[in-house]
Amino acid sequence: TGGKSCAFLELALPPPSLAFLHLFSTKRKETKMWSSLQSEETETVMSSKSFRARNLFAVVLGAVVFLLLGFIIGWFSRPTGVVILSNSYPNARKEFWAEMKAENIKKFLYNFTRVPHLAGTEQNLLLAKQIQAQWKEFGMDSAELVHYDVLLSYPNESNPNYISIIDEHENEIFKTSLSESVPEGYENITDVVPPFNAYSIQGESEGDLVYVNYARTEDFSQLKQELRINCTGKIVIARYGKIFRGNKVKNAQLAGAKGIILYSDPADYCAPGIDPYPAGWNLPGDGVQRGNVLNLNGAGDPLTPGYPAKEYTFRYSAAEGVGLPKIPVHPIGYHDAEKLLRNMGGASSPNNSWRGNLNVSYNIGPGFTANYSTQKVKMHIHTINKVARIYNVIGTIKGAVEPDRYVILGGHRDSWVFGGIDPQTGAAVVHEIVRSAGKLVKEGWRPRRTMIFASWDAEEFGLLGSTEWAEENAKILQARGVAYINADSSIEGNYTLRIDCTPLMYSLVYNLTKEIQSPDETFEGKSLYESWHQKDNWTEYKDVPRINKLGSGSDFEVFFQRLGISSGRARYTKNRKENRYSSYPVYHSIYETFEIVNKFYDPTFRNLLTVAQVRGGLVFELANSVVLPFDCQDYAEALKHYTDTIYKLAQKHQPQLETFNVLFDSLFSAVSNFSQAALTFNQKVKNIDLNNPMSVRSLNDQLMFLEKAFIDPLGLPSTPFYRHIIFAPSRHNKYAGESFPGIYDAMFDIENKADQKAAWEEVKQQISIATFTVQAAAGTLE
Repeated sequence: TGGKSCAFLELALPPPSLAFLHLFSTKRKETKMWSSLQSEETETVMSSKSFRARNLFAVVLGAVVFLLLGFIIGWFSRPTGVVILSNSYPNARKEFWAEMKAENIKKFLYNFTRVPHLAGTEQNLLLAKQIQAQWKEFGMDSAELVHYDVLLSYPNESNPNYISIIDEHENEIFKTSLSESVPEGYENITDVVPPFNAYSIQGESEGDLVYVNYARTEDFSQLKQELRINCTGKIVIARYGKIFRGNKVKNAQLAGAKGIILYSDPADYCAPGIDPYPAGWNLPGDGVQRGNVLNLNGAGDPLTPGYPAKEYTFRYSAAEGVGLPKIPVHPIGYHDAEKLLRNMGGASSPNNSWRGNLNVSYNIGPGFTANYSTQKVKMHIHTINKVARIYNVIGTIKGAVEPDRYVILGGHRDSWVFGGIDPQTGAAVVHEIVRSAGKLVKEGWRPRRTMIFASWDAEEFGLLGSTEWAEENAKILQARGVAYINADSSIEGNYTLRIDCTPLMYSLVYNLTKEIQSPDETFEGKSLYESWHQKDNWTEYKDVPRINKLGSGSDFEVFFQRLGISSGRARYTKNRKENRYSSYPVYHSIYETFEIVNKFYDPTFRNLLTVAQVRGGLVFELANSVVLPFDCQDYAEALKHYTDTIYKLAQKHQPQLETFNVLFDSLFSAVSNFSQAALTFNQKVKNIDLNNPMSVRSLNDQLMFLEKAFIDPLGLPSTPFYRHIIFAPSRHNKYAGESFPGIYDAMFDIENKADQKAAWEEVKQQISIATFTVQAAAGTLE
């Protein structure tokens, strides 16, 4: 199957018009050369030969025209087995939407959540083969399994991971649970992986415990500077939330800790007034969030960073792997965390932001109170890392007009346990979109551009399936990739729509949501745009629904952050103004089941259907619009907004800006130039001759390559695989998207950096890089 992985990436024949232009221009050049040689002949001979030459030219030209007409007629009348409906695609989109059914999504979700689908296991391969077979039945031109051999991580079945409290004689006084309680109906399911943090180093670290809040950079700074607490040689305990767990581990390492324990505090993973599962949708006390703790920063497989993990690929040793943690890590539930924190001694929490909702003091430590001061915490971690095979499913519907332009919809299939929300609400939606598109294909429809559908593997282990596939096909995707739409979890709440995307897609998203009916109560008969706008207005920007920046944490990362392919994602979310808990309560636990969706999150499956319509609509428009539905003026406005934002952030350091002569004038100038170029280009779009395929193709290529113009091949500082200069994950939180990330990260915590001159020189360099990039992008619109 490895040899088939690029099968869909076929070379397209040049348009007939290009062949004709080349032939015609050659003939004209030959005629001019022949005429110049005749200039030495007598006038009579010249006249005679000129007459014959004109006759000959007329005959040749006529023959060429007839040949061309025959070629064109033959080309477009060749048997394809399809009817191209390029002029009626809006009606096709309505049929595409109408074909999607909530009951189908419900059926697919139920089917995908019967057993665990951990990456690298037989169950997940069987699901891949099932999806492959069904996509073929649905009408895909092809559906292939593409494999890679990547570093994965599993608990040791014969030597389980746990945390203990020991006395001065090494006797275990307390040990954490080895597993979660199995929910009703799943008692006979085997192969449920116990709670663990993938890729943790093995070890039995022992020491005093220190509570470090969320283990953010600012938390460790506060411990060191205000409380004078040194974490060197200590075991730290941090609550999940606020930032990516891998960043927590990295911060603990930098602080000198010898191990880190992660837990889900009720303040962050329990909504007020809601019962724990199964009576409600809150996290039970023994529920544990699994997850990887890598710091890959876009590298893909830790042993083959930057290159596809195929049989022929050179691999680093496990000890040399990229982003692997250097200290033991383990997650626990909040019942166990309460027992570890109950007798904490040392300093009190500095303020309420350090206190959760457990019945404990939230003292910092180090160590326990006087009566328990001889007790220590010990970590027993025996996780095994090993190379294993993973499988993506790649389905294709070949484009009728521009088969060498690709619009991709992808979401992952692997899950920590049952994956009731993450990822199978996304996988079920993708399945229904593929089925709906396939039905249109069977009826004779073809998209203008090629549609590619992907079921990624090993997303939970560091976005490995998508990254390896993109690495293998990078050269082709950079030249032909139009857009990538991500399809991870379709819901994280049931309040309103959430969109994260490139500014190029803002107008497309707004226009599409105006055509989709809102599923929300009290919004019957109104559009999705209206309910979304009322519930989450983008107040600080302008009077439209809020759209978020793309960060990381899902499979769009490699496409957007490394390759510069315009990307977006859509899902239903919680009320961000009222519901302050992180993600959703049962995230990555055994309690993510079909039942929690069916009973609490979306009993009618109308929200999931709406997400299918949004994701499917984006893919459909991007694959079928004659002119790509990208608006570069939206990008210009976003650049102006985010330049103002980063400038205001810098103004907090006004004395240093003056001392070190830090200026933003050049960046504002470049953004102004980009805005003017975008304005001029949009006028060109309005005046384009849609009957001129060469003009349309040229215009679309400028739109397609605009996002790629923001890619710096050298990458951002210390993160060479994050190359987007305008949007990237923060170095301090992989989940969060930052604008002008190079400048933002250079200024982050800058007041605490020892060498102030060097720190502000870095800011100046990043402003320079951003200026060049924006100015260069403006040039691509000319």
